[in-house]
Amino acid sequence: MTRPTPTARRTRTVPLPLLLPALVGLAFLLLPLAALLVRAPWRTLPDHLTSPEVWEALRLSLVCATAATALSLLIGVPLAWLLARTEFPGRGLVRALVTLPLVLPPVVGGVALLLALGRNGVVGQWLDSWFGITLPFTTAGVILAETFVAMPFLVISVEGTLRAADPRYEEAATTLGASRFTAFRRVTLPLIAPGIAAGAVLAWARALGEFGATITFAGNFPGRTQTMPLAVYLALQNDPAAAIALSLVLLAVSITVLAALRDRWLTPR
Repeated sequence: MTRPTPTARRTRTVPLPLLLPALVGLAFLLLPLAALLVRAPWRTLPDHLTSPEVWEALRLSLVCATAATALSLLIGVPLAWLLARTEFPGRGLVRALVTLPLVLPPVVGGVALLLALGRNGVVGQWLDSWFGITLPFTTAGVILAETFVAMPFLVISVEGTLRAADPRYEEAATTLGASRFTAFRRVTLPLIAPGIAAGAVLAWARALGEFGATITFAGNFPGRTQTMPLAVYLALQNDPAAAIALSLVLLAVSITVLAALRDRWLTPR
């Protein structure tokens, strides 16, 4: 006879020493968002959001974030599979290095990208001399900076999903004559599709909001490297009302991302 799985019990009675700090924490998180909505220039909001500069920054942000997510999928999903399904020396160290951009200050990431891919960088000097490719202060540089900070979110999500998936399905496919790659493509990918989708949404949202690595590695050139976060920073110095309007756009995008992930991660089980 199997024992029933224990479930978390909810109670309506909350001890006062827990209730007060919880309310303070809730207020601390909600107060800045409420202030953004209260101080928003609602009457002039259409004028701020319909300016050509805003649309150019928004277009560039969406294009770069989508390209960064696609690049993260292309190289991040195989990396997650490598970490979840194979044994090799130093795997723990590799996993730690993959997740390092999550805790690394974005400005430091931008400096590291400059040292690696700049004109005088470790790799960038050869790209420039051999192929004439210059990445810093270009739209491609924005995409690379966003990929650097966003891909770990995808890798962590996909690796966790792979670890939860039963590997026996892949083994059964290989015993029936399928190659490892065919088993991955026909069996594993459909199994982990929800995890890939969740990781891609997180990576896209992180890329859309990236600031530090982008401004350090790609600069802030309107129409070429100025994304929405950079436009907010620039507008805050000259036109606070425009900065608030742009912030509302990013807030709306963040709420949309939370709504997309609600059924997977935010709904109590």
